[in-house]
Order: sequence, then structure tokens, then C-alpha cells
Amino acid sequence: MKLYDLEASGNCYKVRLFAALADIELERVPVDLANGAHKKPPLSEMNPLRQVPVLEDDGHVVRDSQAILVYLAGTYGGLAWWPDHARGQAEIVQWLSFAANEVQHSLSAARLVEKFGYPLDKEAALAKAPAVLALLDAHLETNDWLAMGRPTIADCAVYPYVVLAPEGSVDLGPYGNVARWMTRLESLPGYLPRP
Repeated sequence: MKLYDLEASGNCYKVRLFAALADIELERVPVDLANGAHKKPPLSEMNPLRQVPVLEDDGHVVRDSQAILVYLAGTYGGLAWWPDHARGQAEIVQWLSFAANEVQHSLSAARLVEKFGYPLDKEAALAKAPAVLALLDAHLETNDWLAMGRPTIADCAVYPYVVLAPEGSVDLGPYGNVARWMTRLESLPGYLPRP
């Protein structure tokens, strides 16, 4: 099973983190974004959005980090990571959506501008960050994990851009519940340190 991967990408890190925690073996295929490898075959054919990560499993291609998390958890991770009932799945998917929207357009966007020079509105991203972190912190005040009372792919989806947020000048200091959640996740067997 191949993961077309960029080391510095938080979205790729989500997949690598989950695979490490669930003891799923991946063959990492580095993608040279600087030279446009994602815009050329075979990657452009595998993902018409021309983004990483992309997972190839015995000829089956999955694009988008959230979709890859669901695929890996459902196929290889077992019921601990992806339940077989709609209520639990919906609880997890709410957080996958939060990662793809609120986190992506705040914490991730600020990092993309500061660390990689992306032409995004950093001020707008930084303005959104406190509300995103406050929501997360409030949830974690009464919950050890994001969904189902245990580690799931929801945690793997949200964690990367939270832990990387200081690279975008986002202060995590006021969010003690978030800090404790990150410590819990980092204490799990198989934890893969951030890039």
C-alpha cells in the first residue's frame, strides 16, 4: 500500500500518524511538489485535484486525507478506530469536517502563509483561530477524546494542524484542555512525532 506523501504537509501527517497508531504499514512515496510532481502523471491521473496525500491500495486509489483516514480505519484499523454503527461514524465525521473546514481555514492557513509563503489572508486566518481553539478546548473540558470517549480517526484528523499551529504564530497557551489532549495523544503506543 503506497502513500504519496509530502513530509511537511499536515494532511499527509494525519495519515502517517493514524497508520503508526493503528500499526498499518505504508510505503511512503515522496512527492516533489516544488517541481510540480503532483501536476504530472501518475499523480495527476490519480488525483485530478492535484493534491497530496493520495493512497493506492492494490489498485484502489483514495484521495483526501479525511477520506484516506476513513478508508484505512474501516479496512485495516478495526472497530476501535471506526465503528460499525452510524451514530459513532457520524460523531467521528463531525470532527473530520471540523478538521477540513474550521481548522484548515484558520490554523492551517496561518501556517501555510508563515512557513511556506502561500498567498492566503493570514490576518483572517489568525482572526478565526481563537474561536476554533476555544470550541475545541470547551469540548475537551468534559471529554478526553474528540469522539466516542476513546482515540479515533477524529483525533488524528484534528491534531496535526493544532500541534503545528505555532508555526503560523498561533498561541496555544490559553487552551489547557487542548494541551492535555495533545499530551494524551502523544502518549499513545505507536505515536509518530510531528514533522
